Amino acid sequence: MTAQPFTSRGDRVPAPLLVLAGIVSVQFGGALAATLLPLVGAPGSVALRLAIGALIMLVVARPRWTGRSRRDWLAVSAYAAALGCMNLSFYGSLERLPIGVAVTIEFVGPLVLSAVLSRRPRDAIAVLAAAVGVVLISGALTTPWSELDLVGIGLALAAGGFWALYILTSGWTGARFERLDGLTIAMCLASAVVVPLGLLSAGSALFHPEALLKGFGIAILSSVLPYSFELLALRRLSPQVFGILLSLEPAAAALAGLIVLHQRLTPVQLVGMALVVSASVAVLTGRQVVDNEPIAEQ
Repeated sequence: MTAQPFTSRGDRVPAPLLVLAGIVSVQFGGALAATLLPLVGAPGSVALRLAIGALIMLVVARPRWTGRSRRDWLAVSAYAAALGCMNLSFYGSLERLPIGVAVTIEFVGPLVLSAVLSRRPRDAIAVLAAAVGVVLISGALTTPWSELDLVGIGLALAAGGFWALYILTSGWTGARFERLDGLTIAMCLASAVVVPLGLLSAGSALFHPEALLKGFGIAILSSVLPYSFELLALRRLSPQVFGILLSLEPAAAALAGLIVLHQRLTPVQLVGMALVVSASVAVLTGRQVVDNEPIAEQ
């Protein structure tokens, strides 16, 4: 029987509060990751997050490894690849962009996916509004072209694309694996690939006490807590409400960046963020949430 974390007490907490707690946890985990990046770089930071998170999830979920079909392993392997690539590209963008900017640009990935799947005319308009928002928050209209961090913007866009792929593969995996089994196995598979990259990139710095402590904090804030909160909330929350709450991710990221990293966005960037959030509310409220798998991962 798979362990269900926080089940008895968590069910007493209103579902919207659980989602909000997960959103805040993810974004403050991202802000903490930004302080780890100078120590071990993006590959090292992702390696610590995934490895420590996988160890914790192995204890919590105790997944079943045997008796899986070839299709099961293909699904969970695709999920693991999306998870690893999404985190590597997102953490790479955090090395170059404020977290509020990176998350807002990344958020376009699942927004476009939802619009494509829904095929509603109003969603196409929302995506155009989000595109305008990305232009504003990237600084393209207020910063000379030569000074724009195109690599950082590109990495954030790539992270958004992998986030969309993560959502699709989480659905495939959730249909074949019980509860947290698919997620836990995917984290282990992703760790097996990313940890060697982290070791090659960061070397012995990966085992520095400060790096390990921050890595543990990131694993808790960005993986264990939000996954558990979302799984509890999605049992009692409609997809429409979940979509509205999920749209607060960029704002939560900007708040985390301000409090933890002292990053301030300009008024133009805030307008751009508001456009992306508004577009997300319009699109994601009509989105179908995948049961038993977390989807607000970064």
